[in-house]
Amino acid sequence: EVRLVESGGGSVQAGGSLRLSCAVSGVTYSGFCMGWFRQVQGKARGRVARISADGTTTYAEAVKGRFTISKDSAKNTLYLQMNALKPGDTAMYYCAAAGFKSCEYAPLPTDYAYWGQGTQVTVSS
Repeated sequence: EVRLVESGGGSVQAGGSLRLSCAVSGVTYSGFCMGWFRQVQGKARGRVARISADGTTTYAEAVKGRFTISKDSAKNTLYLQMNALKPGDTAMYYCAAAGFKSCEYAPLPTDYAYWGQGTQVTVSS
């Protein structure tokens, strides 16, 4: 059984930092495209960052230069380092795994087969 468990969310003031973690079990995640998504209540889930099996990363324009996605193969854990946080970053953050090596083939949330339960990030001004 594939299981993704996020942690690291919380409340922070604007300009602060948080690091989200996603512990993966049941699959060697490093062989797949992994991503971070976020969702505000009442809005569609949006892509934040993705990392392919070969380490290629892509970011949403809104987070470029502030967020960094990375993975630790030894720990089977995905990370999202978030710096210079803004109130607009407030959302529930989810990690997800797609059945492809390259995230080029997984641009949409519906392309991801496995999801964590989410972790809330709240940024106050």
